[in-house]
Amino acid sequence: MSLVRRREFLAAAGAATAFASQAPAKPVRVGVVGVGSRGKAHVKMLLDVPGVEIPAICDINPENLLSARAAVEAAGRTRPEGYGRGPEDFRRMVERGDLDAVLTATPWEWHTPVAVAAMKAGKYAATEVPAATTLEECWQLVDTSEQTGVPCMLLENDCFGAGALMALNLVEQGVLGEIVHCEGGYEHDIRSGILRGGELSWRARHALRRNGDLYPTHPAGPMAWWTKINRGDRFAYLTSMSSKSRGRSHYIAKYFGADHPNAKVKFALGDVVTTMIKTENGVTLVLSHDTSLPRPYSDSGDTKIPLMVLRLQGTEGIFAGSLDRIYIEGRNGPDPKQHKWQDIRPYYERYGHPLWKAMARSAPGYAHGGEDFVCVQQFIAAVRNQTQTPIDVYDAATWSAISPLSEQSVAGRSTPVDFPDFTRGKWRTPRPIQFAL
Repeated sequence: MSLVRRREFLAAAGAATAFASQAPAKPVRVGVVGVGSRGKAHVKMLLDVPGVEIPAICDINPENLLSARAAVEAAGRTRPEGYGRGPEDFRRMVERGDLDAVLTATPWEWHTPVAVAAMKAGKYAATEVPAATTLEECWQLVDTSEQTGVPCMLLENDCFGAGALMALNLVEQGVLGEIVHCEGGYEHDIRSGILRGGELSWRARHALRRNGDLYPTHPAGPMAWWTKINRGDRFAYLTSMSSKSRGRSHYIAKYFGADHPNAKVKFALGDVVTTMIKTENGVTLVLSHDTSLPRPYSDSGDTKIPLMVLRLQGTEGIFAGSLDRIYIEGRNGPDPKQHKWQDIRPYYERYGHPLWKAMARSAPGYAHGGEDFVCVQQFIAAVRNQTQTPIDVYDAATWSAISPLSEQSVAGRSTPVDFPDFTRGKWRTPRPIQFAL
């Protein structure tokens, strides 16, 4: 966490303190599906949101299920009922009458089935990213939410960081002028997770057979909010290009031996996938996906942050999120040639988003500078208030669709591929993001 983000994180007081100390009268009861490493983190966050109860947990791994149930009990809550009879046992869990919402942190291929089952049972759905892996699944999410009237929220935590939210406020205040271009990338060395017990992990198995931007929503989410996607503009088409695939096999051979059974495996996923998107209103976005090559973390004191590209360019200036830098033309003096980065601290103080200022003190100790907790809290607030979630089903489908569309483009030698209009024309009407403040 940068010095500025740490200061911003520690600065907000009153509203956040009130949030942390007041337990709402109406509890929100959440069932959790998938309590591996990410799911366990969600259980901890849910337990720390005032007024949340966890009556049921589902996981096919008996050890994970036992550990998560015990963690709830250790926190002084009623021990949740466990569901672990098989991969489809979540369907039995979602029918419980004492659940208001269902959160899934399973492997990707189960995100849509769990979310659809939850919505059909009348429960708010929250899903880890991506929400879907195919266009058919994207449409399933949209159609089910529209037919049932039940919201589905993609838990895209990067939308809720201090920098991303400040950038959103800069856009809404017109500080950056007219938005022209964005760049973002998930550039994160996750090679240590290729093997699990000597076998390819579930994530590596996707890389074995798929070639495209398989994890686009971390950069795409904030950029879509900044450019009003589904709220006055839409993604029109994309084109993707993939590099050769070397990193995963090289890693296995280097650290597990050239004779390891998976050292000679040919992965379909290129080491670096680059995607360009153009919106209906002429904004361009560039996304990159790079998870299989050596890449250090940026060590900023007490927090390690993946080195991610995040950039927002307007006619009046630029916000470089990964550098924590900003430049607004004319604010260094009248000479436009004075192209020097400006001190970003006054911008955080003046344009820090009200949501971050209200929530930052409630999220210490959580991953990614606290944005994970803010994301989960916003979902819970929407469930409690029976309102739309800030990231809605159209966002979930549109951002997740980048993956299968990029796969089509790569397979077609970078041919342009049109985006479906998941909103069925509603994107033309501007509408606000529904934060719970």
